[in-house]
Amino acid sequence: METITLKVEGMTCMGCVNNVKKILQPLAGVRTIDISLDQGNVTVAYESGQTRVEDLKAAIESAGYDVVG
Repeated sequence: METITLKVEGMTCMGCVNNVKKILQPLAGVRTIDISLDQGNVTVAYESGQTRVEDLKAAIESAGYDVVG
């Protein structure tokens, strides 16, 4: 299992946090999602054989948020 922390801009409230979780949870291999609204960090534990970092980023960006760095 891999863990990655992504810097996400555009999350302003708990509704945004819930939206990001809803987008990521159905992806194959995603195990846990931890979001820090204050820091703008999304930490995802996932199975690298089932999903890629690019898939995580694309899902977040498709919801209207910006993944930076």
